[in-house]
Amino acid sequence: MRLLLTNDDGVGAPGIAVLARHVARWIDDAPNDEIREAMVVAPHTNYSGMSAAVGDLFDHPSVEYRRHHIAGAESIAAYGLEAPPALCALLGALGSFNFQPDVIISGINAGANVGRSVLHSGTVGAILTGAQVGLSGMAISVQWGEDVHFDTAGAVAMEVLEHLMAAPSRTLWNLNVPNLTAAELRGVKRGRISTAGILKSAGPQAGGEPLADEGQMPLRIGAATPELGDVSDEAADDDGALVAAGYASLTPLRGPHEDTNTALDDTLNLALGAITRHLHARR
Repeated sequence: MRLLLTNDDGVGAPGIAVLARHVARWIDDAPNDEIREAMVVAPHTNYSGMSAAVGDLFDHPSVEYRRHHIAGAESIAAYGLEAPPALCALLGALGSFNFQPDVIISGINAGANVGRSVLHSGTVGAILTGAQVGLSGMAISVQWGEDVHFDTAGAVAMEVLEHLMAAPSRTLWNLNVPNLTAAELRGVKRGRISTAGILKSAGPQAGGEPLADEGQMPLRIGAATPELGDVSDEAADDDGALVAAGYASLTPLRGPHEDTNTALDDTLNLALGAITRHLHARR
């Protein structure tokens, strides 16, 4: 089994170093008849909030990279790329570093990625991109705090890794871990994606002064990330509520796919008919 490690906080971030050390021990503990390998291909700097963006590949059809050293995981080759997480995942998944992975592990992100923030997360965007070329993946995030317990998140991730590797291809899991020690962690539960968003509001409130032609737009950050705000309106099995209650939340995700809901057929056919009539009328 070959693992591709990436993240959105950058190749020098503490979260990916902890993850790499966990994976290095996993490699060392491999049975004699089992191949275990890993490689790190991650952004050279922080690309948080980039979702599955790959950048403008047409104006910039090359990517600069540099070998990186991760203390305690010297057996794992690591590269920092001037590229967002999704492009790192794509380049690694395509075997660009003479390494063909089976699974992508993204993280450990410094801050929770729950609720609607999964749409914007570069940590999650990396595994969504990997799934488009056939790989399974797991995004790992830990709730932010004064002293972030990356090691707890790493240990939980390694516990579920074996089951991810046995799952069908393109299986995607989003793992969020509370900022607790392993002894304080209450357990792991399946979490639903909550309605919590990364952004609560922006700019002046309704009825305020009209906007100037230019200026600063103040943003009010929502409960979804990174520390978790008020989750009192969430159901007990929503991802944010689980993390706030001291449980790790494991959520299966699904990447972009065609909407095959037959209830949309009538509307779609009406649109196709209107376009067809318009094109015929122009001839």
